[in-house]
Order: sequence, then C-alpha cells, then structure tokens
Amino acid sequence: MVFHPLEVGMPRRPRDPGIPTTPAGHFGRELRAYRDDLGLTRAGLAAKLGYSPQRIGQIEGGDAPSEDFAKDCDAFFKTNGSFHRDWEWIQEITQLELLPPGFSEYLIFEDKAILIHKFEAMHVTGLFQTPEYAFEMLKRRWSPEEAKELVATRLARQEILDGEDACHVVVVYDEGAIRRPVGDRNVMRGQVQHLIDMAQKPNVTLQIVPSSVGAYEGTLGAFTVLGLPDGVDVAYEEGHVGGQLHRHHDAVRQFGVRFDLIRGVALSAEDSLKLLYEILEGL
Repeated sequence: MVFHPLEVGMPRRPRDPGIPTTPAGHFGRELRAYRDDLGLTRAGLAAKLGYSPQRIGQIEGGDAPSEDFAKDCDAFFKTNGSFHRDWEWIQEITQLELLPPGFSEYLIFEDKAILIHKFEAMHVTGLFQTPEYAFEMLKRRWSPEEAKELVATRLARQEILDGEDACHVVVVYDEGAIRRPVGDRNVMRGQVQHLIDMAQKPNVTLQIVPSSVGAYEGTLGAFTVLGLPDGVDVAYEEGHVGGQLHRHHDAVRQFGVRFDLIRGVALSAEDSLKLLYEILEGL
C-alpha cells in the first residue's frame, strides 16, 4: 500500500503563491526567499523573530506586515532596510488605493503647482483642513484606520503652502461651506481659526461668497485650476464617485473664466477675514 504524505500526518509543503500582484505579496515572496536561503521552516523563523508560525505564513501569503515586523526582518536577515522600504511602499500604495478614482493623478500635478485657484461650495478643502476636521469628513466613508491614513495624506499635501517656494493659492468658499457643521463645536472652532490663520499668510488669498448672493457660477460645483511651472494649466473637478482632470486648453480656459466670475461676486480678502471672525465668534 502506498501512503500519501497527508495520510500519515507529514507536514504539507507551503504552496508557492506565484508571481506577486501586490506590494504586500512582494514582501511575502521576499520573506520566503530569505527564509529558504537559510534553510528555515516557518516555525523556525517564527522562533527567531518572536512571532507565531501562522503569522509568518499569513505574511508570506500576502497579508500586509506591521512596521515592527519589517524592522525585525531587516535586523535578522541584515538587509540594510530593504524590508522596511517595502513596508513604506505598501503604505503608499494603500493610501493611493483609498483615494477616489482620478485623484491620485491630480495629486501629482498639485505637488508641482506654483499657483492654485480653487473654489469650494460644500466644505473646507483638504489643503486647508485641520486634522480633526479632516477625520470627521473621512470617517463617514472609511474605517477609523483608513481615515487616519487619509488624514496623513492630506496633512502631507499642505506642505506645498510653506517654505521659500510655497505655492500661491487663491481659494474662494461659499459661506455655507464654512458654516456647515462638521464634528462638534471644538472641531469647528479649530477649523475656522485655522482658516483665519491661513488667510493671513502672504501666499494665500481667501475670499468668501456671502450667503446673500443668489444664483452664481459656483452653484455648478467645486473645481480647481492648477498653474504649473512650464506655463501649462490643468483643471480638476470632483464628482460623487471620482474626479476628472482636464488638460485641453479650451476646457481649462472655461474653468478659468468661471473662477473669475465667482471671484467677482465674492467679498474682498479683507471683508472675508472679517466674516471669518464673525463666524468664529458665533461658535
């Protein structure tokens, strides 16, 4: 009689997961390669690193590792930080996957922009959000962990507003976007105070279309026009399920005209700042 390995209780050889299709899968394949080079079983590596064999198997199978696990692998295999760099890659890709379709491409252009014209009618825009306000906005759609990752992305974007080569931003808000309650009073107080602080930066021009204005071009929705160093402008508008980046000159020009019309009915920067103080006092 011929006995098969499974019938006599022999351990089954781990299945080769094949070519990895995700950054986490790549991490797992590298981990298995290093383990095999040392002739270690999963249980043997688990004992060396202080994790369970099941956890080693999960990560080799494509589960995302923790940062501590990546650092432990670098220390044990003496890989000069390659596992931790893979972990950072996993974090970056994960954040991009959480972003709405089309928005990751927009972020590439935003990071290069030297001038931003932005209009928003519904809420405070990401470049001007506090961490607390951003979290309240994001937690309605994402898990707390995912929301925290996206908050970090938004805060990183705000770096373009600081430094010697800070981008100049002209942002116009509908008054309702600022008054709309997001979170509790403390969140709103912090957010409006942040807008006041931002409005007084030399590279930021903030204006508000007062609620007394009736129908105007802004009722069609929010959009952004980015001025790039090579003199080319692009425009971006966001919908319910994703955004669209416009590069054609005629389309971008139409957004530019619309922005000028909106600014035409907005309060001056000075009067807009006064209105922000009034809103803050009302909170």
